[in-house]
Amino acid sequence: MKRIVQMAVLILAGEMIFSLPFHTARFFRPTLLEVFEFSNTSLGDIFAVYGLAAMLAYFPGGLLADRLSIRLLLGSSLILTGAGGFYMATIPSAGQMALLYGYWGITTIFMFWAAMIKATREWGGALSQGKAFGILDGGRGFVAACFAFIGIAVLAFYLPTDATLATDVQRRAGFRGVLLLYSIATCAIGVLAWFLLPGSGEKSSATKPRLTFGNTVATFKRPTIWAQAGIILCAYCGYKGLDNYSLYAVQVLGMNEIDAARLSALASYVRPIAAVAAGLLADRYLASRIISLMFGVLVLSFGILSLATPASDWLALILVNIFISAFAVFALRGVYFALLEETKTPTNITGTTVGVVSFIGFTPEIFFAPITGRILDAAPGAPGHRNYFLFLAVVALLGLAVAACVARATRANRRLGPEPTVGMSVASEPVVGDASDRA
Repeated sequence: MKRIVQMAVLILAGEMIFSLPFHTARFFRPTLLEVFEFSNTSLGDIFAVYGLAAMLAYFPGGLLADRLSIRLLLGSSLILTGAGGFYMATIPSAGQMALLYGYWGITTIFMFWAAMIKATREWGGALSQGKAFGILDGGRGFVAACFAFIGIAVLAFYLPTDATLATDVQRRAGFRGVLLLYSIATCAIGVLAWFLLPGSGEKSSATKPRLTFGNTVATFKRPTIWAQAGIILCAYCGYKGLDNYSLYAVQVLGMNEIDAARLSALASYVRPIAAVAAGLLADRYLASRIISLMFGVLVLSFGILSLATPASDWLALILVNIFISAFAVFALRGVYFALLEETKTPTNITGTTVGVVSFIGFTPEIFFAPITGRILDAAPGAPGHRNYFLFLAVVALLGLAVAACVARATRANRRLGPEPTVGMSVASEPVVGDASDRA
């Protein structure tokens, strides 16, 4: 029962920490753009500030996760992030929003990200990494969809029955209600994390890994680190691509902002199925093989969307591919950190490795939104969105190439035997959080 509770808290924490910076823009993008009077380009530049702050936080956050309590790191991050949401509800200016997103880049990453991945890896053990990460991401998807529909109900409460007739005052009040919902929930889950998660990492200095500059350099020299970072980079571009589905529904499919938010939220319900299924398959057939398959699906799905027009004979195909692409993206998110076990990453430097991989793999936080904002603004309407999907298809093709290389290398390593350690002093240290600790 204790393990179930811990995973439930990890799921809630893992999704709600990103709800304010990302859910508000993913599910309610047309409303956000109207309320703050942003263009796609200006919003993309604000996200770039988040990405830059996050990139600087990934690596030191990984070191921190190998030293401090999971409970302390996750609980503090959630409360600090929720506090920022109350400020966003005042509808700050563009410059102030950029500073807020820079703040969130620190609160959501520095004390949180690597600690969450480390806790999940310890929860799964050596034989159930795919299941652990699949349950985590699948559960996060269910939480995201549930809160999105609650947020939609809050927004709809303030808007007239025909949302296209909403005034600026009504739209602003509704969006402020959404922000307050996410802020209160994020802070509340931070309190839950403090009381219900274990204080792993609070061990004597003799059992803590010795993290040296040489170890860090050696980590960077491992080819598997760069390959895994490349996979995450391409997969994360696909995930970020889902953020524009609600805008696509309004500008191309002709939906109002409430129906567009519902479509985006419905696509999120695919996430639990995709992530858990991918995790179970990864434990059976290797994560790298499942990742290769899902990138192939994305190439085809985004390619179709890049050719589709909003004519009635295309509508069913467009909607099907929205859900297919969401399935593939969420499946990728469910298993790409399971590669830590497949590539034989030492358990007691999980945080450091996650910091290194994330530092590279999540750089789309910096460049993706500015690039796609400019793609959409350069050719408003359907042409811009078709160019956008073509860009996503190319990125997915690159991900397929990298994943295929990792799968081939894994098969070769299995024939040759276990991968040798890379001369890290931590490899011979006691492993933090072994099977007995997780019983």
